[in-house]
Amino acid sequence: MKILITGAKGQLGKEWMDIVAGMGHHEVIGVGSNELDISNRSHVTKTLNRIDPHLLINCAAYTDVDQAEDDVEQAFLVNEKGVENLAGWCSGHRRKMVHFSTDYVFPGRLGDRKRYPEGYPEEAPTDPVNTYGASKLAGEEKLRKLNTNHLLIRTSWLCGRYGNNFVSTMLRLGKEKDRLRVVNDQFGSPSFAKNVVYNTWNLIEKEQTGVFHVTSGGLITWHRFAEAVFELSGLDVQVDSISTEEYPTKARRPSFSKLNTKKLESIPGCRIIDWKEGLKEERIKG
Repeated sequence: MKILITGAKGQLGKEWMDIVAGMGHHEVIGVGSNELDISNRSHVTKTLNRIDPHLLINCAAYTDVDQAEDDVEQAFLVNEKGVENLAGWCSGHRRKMVHFSTDYVFPGRLGDRKRYPEGYPEEAPTDPVNTYGASKLAGEEKLRKLNTNHLLIRTSWLCGRYGNNFVSTMLRLGKEKDRLRVVNDQFGSPSFAKNVVYNTWNLIEKEQTGVFHVTSGGLITWHRFAEAVFELSGLDVQVDSISTEEYPTKARRPSFSKLNTKKLESIPGCRIIDWKEGLKEERIKG
C-alpha cells in the first residue's frame, strides 16, 4: 500500500514516518509544507495525482494557538481549506483519509468536568473558545461533508519525541531555571505521539471510520504534569502553582480538556495507557 503523510516534518508526522516506514510492508511518502501547500487546491490536485496514494494521513496543521488570534485567515486557510482540498481529492478518488483534530473543538468549561467525568465523548456538543479551535472544527466539518471514508482522530495535550511541546518546553526551561510557575486550574490528559500512531494504525487495519478520541488515561493539571516531568528527568526544579488569570495568554484556553476514550477501548488491539506510563515511555532525561 502506498501511504502519503502530510505534515511529515512535525512531531506527529515524524512519528508516523518512523513507525510505519519501519514496518517495511508499505511504500511511505512524507511531505512537508515546502513540498505540499495543502491550502492551494491546484497544488494539492497536481501533487496527489502524481503520487496517487492509497491512504492519506494528514498531520499538517496550523498549530500556533496564540498567533492564530492575529492570523485568523491563515489558520482557517490551513485548518479548514487545506482539509477541504485533501478530503475532496480523496473523495473523488475513493481513497481513505486520516485526519487529526483537537480537544480545543470543545467548550472546555470547568463545569463540564462534572458533566463529563470521563471526558468529552465523541458526540459531545462542540463550541471552541479560540480561533485555533474554531479553525480545527471547521476542518472537521469539511472532512465529514466531503469524504465518508475517513478517520477523524482527536487528541489533547499532544507531546512526543519530536518538535515543540509541553514536555520539551519544561525540560528546556528546567535547565535554565530552578523555579517555574505553571497553571494548576486547567485539567486534561496528555496524548503521546507514539501511542496515537499505534492506536490509529490499529483502527486503519480494522477498517474503522468516523471519530475517535485518542489520549491517555487519568486527569491532571499542567502543574502536575510539569512536576512529573521533572521527577522523571532528575532536574531539581520547584514548580509553583498559579491560576490561569496569573498567566494571561492571547488565546483563551479551555479549563477542561479531557477526552473520553471508551469508544477507542471497544476496538480490539487498541491500547489506552495511563499518562504516567506514557511519560515514562518517553524516556525523558534532564
